Amino acid sequence: MTLSPIGTVHSCFGGKFGVPRQPGLCPDAWGRLVFHDGFRSPEAIRGIEGFSHIWLIFGFHETVGQGWKPTVRPPRLGGNRRVGVFASRSTFRPNGLGLSLVRLEGVDSTSPDGPALLLGGLDLLDGTPVYDIKPYLPYAESIPDAAAGFAGDGIPRLAVEIADEAAAEFSSLPQRAQSVIRQTLSLDPRPAVQADDIGRVFGALLCGHNVRFSVTNGVCLVKSISKA
Repeated sequence: MTLSPIGTVHSCFGGKFGVPRQPGLCPDAWGRLVFHDGFRSPEAIRGIEGFSHIWLIFGFHETVGQGWKPTVRPPRLGGNRRVGVFASRSTFRPNGLGLSLVRLEGVDSTSPDGPALLLGGLDLLDGTPVYDIKPYLPYAESIPDAAAGFAGDGIPRLAVEIADEAAAEFSSLPQRAQSVIRQTLSLDPRPAVQADDIGRVFGALLCGHNVRFSVTNGVCLVKSISKA
């Protein structure tokens, strides 16, 4: 079987660092799925607007060239314990495929290149190739009592504060961009093995801006925001 992308996602996440590790953790994250030539027919998505959420089968395009590993170190285990790759959602997989459940916010039918899907709550890097779309069916796919193994506990959140020197730039951003920055940084995007590196300044490309921050005592401090 040969796979060809049907489209590309353009999202608010400009780099791998900072992308939420699961969909839905940053509810205000946004993206736009633009279809490629040959898949732009409005007939191909007829009826999709009736679904609130869709599954995207996508490619880990920035890591697939690095091959796969039989064991990985999930961030949920502190980056120090290994589990099998098939017991994880690691990007280093035999076929480099990912699966993401995203919110369908609408269909843009005004583009001269054909309809585009407006997405929310996504965890996809800008430029991610998409190979297929399937509607989410709550009656078949919602399992409230499912076991989640080593990832069963809730995601801890950091408090996010804006330094005085970054306040003006932050307040000038659209409200949704402000929410994305706060939600993303509250998830502590630092590599798990560097979580004890107190005070180090990191940078993430969020909503077209380079956001620099540090973490100390459970507080993420946004130190500067500049156009990317």
